[in-house]
Formats: sequence, C-alpha cells, structure tokens
Amino acid sequence: MKTIIFASVLCVAMAAPQILQDPVAITRDDRVDNADGTFSYVFEADNGISAQASGVQGSQGQSNIEGVYSYPLSDGSGFVEVRYVADENGFRAESPFLPTPHPTPAHVIELLRIAEEQRAAGITFE
Repeated sequence: MKTIIFASVLCVAMAAPQILQDPVAITRDDRVDNADGTFSYVFEADNGISAQASGVQGSQGQSNIEGVYSYPLSDGSGFVEVRYVADENGFRAESPFLPTPHPTPAHVIELLRIAEEQRAAGITFE
C-alpha cells in the first residue's frame, strides 16, 4: 500500500510543469529619497525590463509622480513603453499598447447634448 501511495505522489510530482527560468540580473538600481515627498529612481534588469520615476511634493501633501516603464514583448519584436503621471488629477498613462475605448456613437452624443440642454433649462425627471 505504501508503495502505491509513494508511486502516486511521485507521478503527480513528475507531471507538474517544471518552470525553469534563468535568473534575472539587476544591472542598475539608483534610488534617491529626500524624505520631503521628492524622490527619484531608475531600475534596469538584463532581461530588458526598466522603470524610472521622479516625484515632487504636491499641493495637497501627496507626491506628484512622473515616470516610465518598459518591458520586452513576448515575441521579442520590441518593447512596450508606458509613460505615466500621478498627481491631483489622478493617474494617467500613455502608450500605444494600452487599450482604448470605442468611440462614442453619434446618437449617444446627441442624447447627451439634449440632456445637458434640459438640465440648463431646469427640466428634471423623477
């Protein structure tokens, strides 16, 4: 009985996917924290992943951050780069690789215009 259990455990262990990845070396890691809400960092790895950002003190006590990060595409054809800003107005990222919403249909734009006119005229619906 013990042999059957051992053989079963061994089979399950051998059937599990083996994830063998080469270790990633950090080639650059520069950080500055001024303890007043301002900071900067630059990070690079030998597999092509990189990130950098800088922050300054915001008007409401937060850190306003501007940065960029990039990583290689899975097919090796290039890199994804995303630039971002995080401040009083929220987080905004820009990249041609980010999904975008579909354009608003013309009939919806017209309905929104009509609704705004009705609100301006004081018309309400309950």
